[in-house]
Amino acid sequence: MFQGTAALSLDGKGRITVPVRHRDLLLALSEGRLTLAKHPEGFLLVFPRPAWEAFRDKLLGMSMAVDAWRRIFLGSATDVEIDNASRVLVSRELREAAGLTQDVLLIGNGHRLELWDKQRHADHEAKTIAQGMPAEIGALVF
Repeated sequence: MFQGTAALSLDGKGRITVPVRHRDLLLALSEGRLTLAKHPEGFLLVFPRPAWEAFRDKLLGMSMAVDAWRRIFLGSATDVEIDNASRVLVSRELREAAGLTQDVLLIGNGHRLELWDKQRHADHEAKTIAQGMPAEIGALVF
């Protein structure tokens, strides 16, 4: 289970260093093999390979009616590996699609991680909060 946020920097080659707390779990779950893909809300999905394969299989089992959405996810999917220096290379195409600048956030979201541009995430979070809390979340006991 991935949770928490890590503030990171993209290096000059477009790599991020995976924080230890996530790296150890990623190595255990997938031997450091990951899949990155675009998300239509403007960030990158970061899946351990087995979780990606399960998601991909669900997409492939859907009807032709979702073909355009399937294309977004499968068409942008890029397999990467955590290198010996704990870095992951994010391709130029994916960096551009997610608007990633130097300052990024790696956010745990259950069975996957999300890679956001820091400013884009702040804007998205402010917009989400302004919309108000859904009843389903509000019904949780805090």
